[in-house]
Amino acid sequence: MGRWIPGMVISVILAAASVILSINAPKILGKATTEIFNGMLKGYKEMKMGMHVTKYPIDFDKILHIIIVVAVLYGLSAIFSVVQQIVMTRISQRVVYQLRKDFKAKMQRVPVSYYDTHSNGDIMSRAVNDMDNIAGTLQQSLIQIVTSLLTFFGVLYIMFTISWKLTLVALITIPLSLLVVGVIAPRSQKLFARQQATLGLINDQVEETYAGHTVVRTFNHEQDEVDKFEKQNEVYYKSSWKAQFFSTLIYPMMNFIKNLGYLMVAVLGTIEVAHGQISLGNVQAFLQYTNQFSQPITQIANLTNTIQATIASAERIFAVIDEPEMIDSTQKIEDQPANDMKIAFKNVSFSYDQNPLIKDFSLDAQRNHMVAIVGPTGAGKTTIINLLERFYDIQGGDIYLDGTETRNMSREEVRRHFAMVLQDTWLFTGSIYDNIKYGREDASKEDVFKAAQDAHADSFIRQLPEGYDTILDESASNISQGQRQLLTIARAFVADPEILILDEATSSVDTRTESLIQSAMNNLQRNRTSFVVAHRLSTIRHAEKIIVMNHGQIVETGNHNELMDQNGFYADLYNSQFLGNQI
Repeated sequence: MGRWIPGMVISVILAAASVILSINAPKILGKATTEIFNGMLKGYKEMKMGMHVTKYPIDFDKILHIIIVVAVLYGLSAIFSVVQQIVMTRISQRVVYQLRKDFKAKMQRVPVSYYDTHSNGDIMSRAVNDMDNIAGTLQQSLIQIVTSLLTFFGVLYIMFTISWKLTLVALITIPLSLLVVGVIAPRSQKLFARQQATLGLINDQVEETYAGHTVVRTFNHEQDEVDKFEKQNEVYYKSSWKAQFFSTLIYPMMNFIKNLGYLMVAVLGTIEVAHGQISLGNVQAFLQYTNQFSQPITQIANLTNTIQATIASAERIFAVIDEPEMIDSTQKIEDQPANDMKIAFKNVSFSYDQNPLIKDFSLDAQRNHMVAIVGPTGAGKTTIINLLERFYDIQGGDIYLDGTETRNMSREEVRRHFAMVLQDTWLFTGSIYDNIKYGREDASKEDVFKAAQDAHADSFIRQLPEGYDTILDESASNISQGQRQLLTIARAFVADPEILILDEATSSVDTRTESLIQSAMNNLQRNRTSFVVAHRLSTIRHAEKIIVMNHGQIVETGNHNELMDQNGFYADLYNSQFLGNQI
């Protein structure tokens, strides 16, 4: 923050210079009015005395000089204001640029549990809408507050130099103005906070609906989604309407108070001119100052709209920045002697929000072996994968990688040993080549092409008009689901991992593509340890070890034939799938 202070100081100085010049102009201009008024009075007296008057004795040279001085003051004020705005625009944009970087960096440091408990729409609303609110306030509102305060006190000083009586009359409006702001502003702030929170919810709903528009149309739920949107939109409308109503209510109230003060000054000023207690030019200047005097209060009152929205936005952003971070410090836990086990779970326990899921879990995975994990939904299969990659840290027991306790290693070091292929494919907007290379940024073209060939993706890629340079859209909808899955497998190939994790990798593809994937997996699993989470039990029949889980516990262990001979939980699962396929 310190690096922006010099620029902000320069901006404030320029703003102060602009204000000082502009607030002096009316008083100087009032001298011209007084000169004209005095000249006309003098001419009128001469006419009453019987003197022949061809023109009023007005010193137009002096008036021209006054006008030139005022024009110069206004010109310099405008120049300082423009330069100040340029400086502040650059500072505000740089500050928000840095804040966006900090926000993005923070999102990489928060635990995976944060993403599990916060919607994408809410996160995007904070990163985009709330950031824009802060940028607008820094660029416009911050300096406007400074200039309004400078104008208020500067005008107040000059008003006292003109007439202390008129100034006291003008000051009567201040308590009324503060009362309006004090009553409306707190209410407005709460409503704007609610508005921003509701906006995050509606963004999430829109994103979710558009992402699944095909499913929505398939099941004829368009009207249901419209109704849900209308309901959420109604909530947002009510929150937004109330926030905007209370914020805009300030302006007419402040305008009424300003006009009331203007009227009182005009009446008292006219009386003082009639009694010769003040010059007409000074009354004219004072009336201008009355407008300028109330204008800063009105501006600050109007800014409460933006300020309240910005405070709400800032609170939402800093709530993320203040979130506890995923600690990546290494520990000093006793390692195991080197053995044939690539991965070993020893009495591992884990729970989500005090709800025990994994209890005293132990598992050995030998080098270059395939370990399949099966079980019903909620058995803890995916949790085991999350613990493997340290997306979550265990709460009891130990996990060893090549004999080293994984908590003795940084998360980045642990994940360097893994590659993962998920059921839900994730491909970013960019070329197919870049999406495959994402697995290892230093991969050569030959590595990428070889990975695609091993994943049986090369043939369909080369049939595309742009080949490897084909640009995938936001959801990669310009290729099929099976092709998307093959690309993610090619990404795993190019990563060349020691340990491979397949989480339902073939559950969303057709039989022919599944055959291609299985062939590719057989090549990929050579000389590698692999963990396969699968519901299709036919895909893991050749696994050296099958772990059958239920309620966070291992209920059966063995290969396919051994488990079928036991005629237990696994056999029931397998036979139910086999019979289902026959039917």
